[in-house]
Amino acid sequence: MEKIYQYIKDHATSPSEALTWVEKQTHIRTNHARMLSGAVQGQIMRMLVQTSGASSILELGTFTGYSAICLASAMPEGGHLDTLEINDELEDLILEGFDRAGLADMIELHIGDCKETLRRFREEGREYDLVYMDANKREYCEYYELIFDMVRPGGLILADNVLWDGKVCQDPLPQDKQTLGIVTFNDMVSADPRVESVILPLRDGLNLIRRKA
Repeated sequence: MEKIYQYIKDHATSPSEALTWVEKQTHIRTNHARMLSGAVQGQIMRMLVQTSGASSILELGTFTGYSAICLASAMPEGGHLDTLEINDELEDLILEGFDRAGLADMIELHIGDCKETLRRFREEGREYDLVYMDANKREYCEYYELIFDMVRPGGLILADNVLWDGKVCQDPLPQDKQTLGIVTFNDMVSADPRVESVILPLRDGLNLIRRKA
């Protein structure tokens, strides 16, 4: 599978200089570089934004800003992306990456607890064309419920890591909270008549969810 993934990566559009810088700095300055979305998934997200025409995007879980840059760089002029991150130690790296990408005016970084920020956004009546979820896996179901009414009809929700290293289909099912959170979330989405969805076997799994019009 590693050779196949490398082949796919070699034949996809190359990342920008800013993305290459973020990836390098993530390896140098953090201990969790495997959390990066990566070039292939980043390009798929870019194309989803371009084809959907999304101009208002919400991201849950910024990490070092790689996915935010991918999403924002594909928005039309005047687009806006809100991205939420709980780790304030990453703020300088994130903001420098946005500057290098020339996207600082299009992206607003919100540092703090994800659920608290989402509740505030709901009260403010914010609306989004696309939401990308890549935060605490134990809380995916809660995020889904909090964001759903903020997604415009016909809008997209992308949920990352929904295969969780294959643990979601192990028998017996692992009982750690992260695996159980992802399994419950996937079941919730597949049973929700308000959406249509498909899980893409991309890296650690990407659930592509469309809110019906």
